[in-house]
Amino acid sequence: QVQLVESGGGLAQTGGSLRLSCAASGPRVSSYPLGWFRQAPGKEREFVASVSWDGGSTYYARSVKGRFTISRDTAKNAVYVEINSLKPGDTAVYYCADTNSGSAVPNRDGEYDYWGQGTQVTVSS
Repeated sequence: QVQLVESGGGLAQTGGSLRLSCAASGPRVSSYPLGWFRQAPGKEREFVASVSWDGGSTYYARSVKGRFTISRDTAKNAVYVEINSLKPGDTAVYYCADTNSGSAVPNRDGEYDYWGQGTQVTVSS
């Protein structure tokens, strides 16, 4: 059973930074990509970023590229996303997701099989 537990969310100011963490456990977690998604109030869940099983490849949504950095610690089975230059539009619940996909850095919701409970990020203007 794969388990994903996010942490690091909270209230932040516009222009600030946050680092979200996700602890992953379960069979073969270390062998597959991990991703981050977010869901803002009243909107559908959207892809944010993904990282390959070894951390060597990353992929970002166009809307966050340049401000978000995804990374992975394979020894700790953890994945992180650092968010810089926070904007009110970044306010959302952020989810960590695990996949058994053969794609190196999957970017579609349907490619992911397991989800964490989410961590709330609220950016004040």
